[in-house]
Amino acid sequence: MRRLTLVIVVMCATAVGAQVISNTAVVDYPEDYRSWMHVKSMIIQPGHPLEDPFGGIHHIYANAKAMVGLTGGNYEAGAVFVFDLLEYEEADGVIVEASRKRIDVMQYDNERFPVTGGWGYDTFTGDSATDRLDQDVVAACYACHTGAKASDYVFSQYRQ
Repeated sequence: MRRLTLVIVVMCATAVGAQVISNTAVVDYPEDYRSWMHVKSMIIQPGHPLEDPFGGIHHIYANAKAMVGLTGGNYEAGAVFVFDLLEYEEADGVIVEASRKRIDVMQYDNERFPVTGGWGYDTFTGDSATDRLDQDVVAACYACHTGAKASDYVFSQYRQ
């Protein structure tokens, strides 16, 4: 009886583990994101509450499927947003881009990411297409994006 109980516990733990892994599935690096629609830019400067870790110049890009969601309100599998975060330099009243800090990727696929509202999240560091941030990006991103639940977890809005 003890052995059967142990087997059942291990099977349940394995099933739960598989569910968690499927909900934190890795998103793809968006090779051509700079050719997508540029949705907006923003600069977070010293003193802002989100300076650490988001200080710098932000560019938000959306692929064609994400643009359909931004303009029509419904996202379909394959919609991807990229949050491109760059250092900046300031001299003589001019702010210019410097080195890339990271890109954050938000990919919609309700079958792969059902626990997080259909969105998968990942962060690629620097200019790398393979080096990922060493923390629980999914939990951190989703916790923040729940504040935009009314707009399907998307903060950006498309300005005509």
